[in-house]
Amino acid sequence: VQLQASGGGLVQAGGSLRLSCAASGIIFSRNVMGWNRQAPGKQRELVADISTGGRTNYGDSVVGRFTISRDNDKNTVYLQMNLLKPEDTAVYYCNVRSVFGRAPEYWGQGTQVTVSS
Repeated sequence: VQLQASGGGLVQAGGSLRLSCAASGIIFSRNVMGWNRQAPGKQRELVADISTGGRTNYGDSVVGRFTISRDNDKNTVYLQMNLLKPEDTAVYYCNVRSVFGRAPEYWGQGTQVTVSS
């Protein structure tokens, strides 16, 4: 299984970024896809996930600002991040969880997002 994340970078507060994660080695449409993030000195936390049917779930700190989506034809999950804040600065990881799994089974390599004030 490979998860290739891209789209991170440096942006000013209030700006936007769109992360992408291309998956291979799995039946993409049958898995829950998600994004987590980890800031320096902090634990990894849920950002968002999306079920096989398109139901979404967000961490409290990103509700109303971030949107997760998936394209099953392209085996890709996206994270649109708007109104970015300095506290969104972290390494963002995409992940895969089976429908009956309790935690992600596979993780991507991470992409750095830095928001300047």
